[in-house]
Formats: sequence, C-alpha cells, structure tokens
Amino acid sequence: MHLFLKDTECIASTGFPLVFRSFQPDHSPVKSVEPRIIPRKEHRISRKQVSPNALHTLYRLHARGFIAYLVGGCVRDLLLGRTPKDFDIGTNATPVQIKRLFRNCFLIGRRFRLASLQFEDEIVEVSTFRRAGVPADIPETDETGHHKRPPWHLKDEDGMVLADNVFGTPEEDALRRDFTINALAYNIADFSVIDYSTGLSDLEQRLIRPIGDPRVRFTEDPVRMLRAVRFATSHDFVIEPAAWESLRELASTISRASPARLYEEVQKLFLLGSARTAFSLLEESGLLAALFPSLGDWISENSNRLALLDANLRRLDQLHQNSTPASPALFLAAVFGPSLEEEALTLHRDGIPRRQALDATCAALMKEISRTVTVPRRVGTRLCDILALQTSLHRIRPRRPVSTVNKPEFGEALEYLRFTAETRREYQTRLEWWHAFRLQAPSVTPSEPPTDEAPKKKRRKRRRKRRRVPQTPAT
Repeated sequence: MHLFLKDTECIASTGFPLVFRSFQPDHSPVKSVEPRIIPRKEHRISRKQVSPNALHTLYRLHARGFIAYLVGGCVRDLLLGRTPKDFDIGTNATPVQIKRLFRNCFLIGRRFRLASLQFEDEIVEVSTFRRAGVPADIPETDETGHHKRPPWHLKDEDGMVLADNVFGTPEEDALRRDFTINALAYNIADFSVIDYSTGLSDLEQRLIRPIGDPRVRFTEDPVRMLRAVRFATSHDFVIEPAAWESLRELASTISRASPARLYEEVQKLFLLGSARTAFSLLEESGLLAALFPSLGDWISENSNRLALLDANLRRLDQLHQNSTPASPALFLAAVFGPSLEEEALTLHRDGIPRRQALDATCAALMKEISRTVTVPRRVGTRLCDILALQTSLHRIRPRRPVSTVNKPEFGEALEYLRFTAETRREYQTRLEWWHAFRLQAPSVTPSEPPTDEAPKKKRRKRRRKRRRVPQTPAT
C-alpha cells in the first residue's frame, strides 16, 4: 500500500483478521520524537478533496497569523483515499479569539471547549491545541503538601479524565490523542503532512496503536476501547496485540464512561456498515457483556442464537451498502428483538396478554441498558412498536392491511420481518404478500383477500332540514 502518492488510485484493503496474536509489530510506547514532515509533492492530499468551508476557515486563521492544521480522522482518511465525513481544525488561537474572527462561531463543550462554525450545509469544529496533563510550570502541590490541580484539568481517583482544557503546542496536542493514526496534521501554510508519532508507518501496516501506554490511555477515556474496535472494523485494520490485551483486561470499565457518549459510539459501531465484525470483536473482547449483560447471558445459553444475530447484523450491513441505513430502533430490534420475543412469548404462555407481555419485556430491557447506554425513550418506544406489529404481519389473512401499512413503524417492522424470514422460511410467503400489497394502491384489494369479512355498506348521511324564518308582515 502506498500512502504518499499524488494519484487517486484505490488502496486495496486486506481481510479483517480476528486472531491478533499472529501479528507482532513493535508495540513499545510512543514517545515524543522529532516530527516527520511530508512535503506536498510526496503525499496524496489535495485541497480539492477538502471542504470549501474548512479551507475558508484555515485560510482566515493563517492570514491572521495563527497556526491552522487539519487534524484527526480527516487527515487519516485523505491519506487512505477515503472521503472524510467531517473536517476538524486545530489552531493555536484560543476559543475567544476564534469567536472574534468568525460571526458564525458558537463555543460548545464542557470537557473540551470547542468553536463550532455553522455554515449553511456544514459544521466545522475548530479546537485550540491542548496538552495532556498539568503544565510543568504549575505546581501539583501547595506549600502545605496538598494536591493543587487547576479546575480545567481533572482526573478521578482511577485515572479517568474529567476535564481537559489545558492549552498546549501542536506536538502536545498530537501526542494527547487516542491513536497514532489520528495524530496526523495537514499544514495549510505549506500543504505538508506532519507526523509527531508513528502514524504514517502505522497506516502503512494498517495498525491501530494507542499513543503511549494502552492501559493508561484506555483508563483515561474508556470510550477509546470502542473507538479502537470501530476503526479496526470500518478500516480493516488490526489492533496492536498489547492494546488488545489491555482492552480485554479493562473491558468491564466501559460502564464508567458517559451513557450518552456510549450510545453515540454504539450507533457508529452498528449503523455504518461493519456491524458483523464489530459485534464479533465486542463479544470476543468482553465489551458486549459489559455493555449489555442480559444479551451476553442470552447468547451463552444457546450457541445457535449467535448465528441468528449474525444473520440480522449481515442484513444491517447490506442496508448501509444499499444507501438505506437502518434507524436506531431497527438496529435495536435486530440485536435484541429475538431475545425480547422469546421472553414475551414465555410470559404470554403464562396467561399475560401478548402486547402487555411485550411492553413489560421492552421496559425491563430499557431499564437495564440505561445504566450503561442512554437510549432515548422515543427509540425504545419505536422498538416495542416494531416488535408488536409482527403479530399482524405474521397473519396469513391480515385484518385491515391498509391501516397496518399506514402505521409509522410499518417500514421498519417489514424490514425486521425480512430479517426473520432469512432464518424462518415460513415467513417468506407473508413477506412476499406484504410486498405485493404495498406495491398496489391502498384502495386496490390484493390477489389474496386479506379478510373474510364482507365489505360494509357506506352509511348515507341524513340531510339536515333548513329552518324557515317566518316573515314579519309589513305595517
């Protein structure tokens, strides 16, 4: 693979290996070294590939005398020949200075104070260069020997970062990032690529390597474990063996991260076209059991259930490849639907009405996973509606098919029926019937009559008699 070419030839991706111990690169901790600078003629990044809004921001910062770099994943993807989803900018301008330069700037964030530039069709985030840890010129203890930490850089007793707003240099900012492949920068001043660690060589080797001690970096921010899995699956990379062992050891600490951040990261894992491989890595590493304990227990009870989920996840990936990505509710149905339906069926056999049993199982699931992953209530409600509509879709002669099709969750429910039809062939006929009915106009009766009821006669509306106003005789 060649990263430093001006042409736009595609880079052949390798297969994703699930056995990590067969790969033995040097995994010594990454230290601060002299930055490696790749001039414009030796790399493949072109300004034509960069968003016009991002270029406008870079040029203005540079014209006002500030350092302006493209940083993070966009540089990584440009070097790999991929199209970045967004463009992040790093600068030595403070958030207040950035706000003075751009009228469309809004300062956001608590842990990281960011400048969000809101254009008509895009949002560009600009961050001030930061450093990891407390600056050397600020004492960690006062004259009495007690720890003295500034409020803008805090860690808890376990080492997880709670606040991190210490400004620093471009090198310090690069070395505080999570992985070497995300510590690359593109300098708008001379159009060069700057590598402060081993990011360029790791891109060549397709390697996910944390910057520094993996155990320390995963402890500082447990979400980095999920990010390592996501980059490995979405880019067909290999996780460094030392990082993989630390990840497995610290998998149970993922619950210490913010539930809202975990929900966003879980969506990226399963809704961007690599759900199958992501699920395998989560299950193998122990992260799945830490995030969703009941799901891990349900899988361990019967090995055939894993194949059922694998088929559902394969379908999720196909939807993304077909440019029709699944909704969060459909993703939850694909992963948790089979276990919820089994439990609801057990309660129904004990005498509880079907919908009531399903509502109870869904409520119990949302209560459990909300301890680690915050799922919005509307998404949980839509999940329950998708599963509840399966009863109508499974009927050979459904009642009121038009009203069923008009339900807001019908499209997702029909897609879930397609999931189950791949493993249960008896549902294939019903799936075909609904597709045939959906292609017709709602007023047209399908070839197979949906119900035995005779059509009811339309009741005529009685006309209301007009009241005659008596005329007053003329005097």
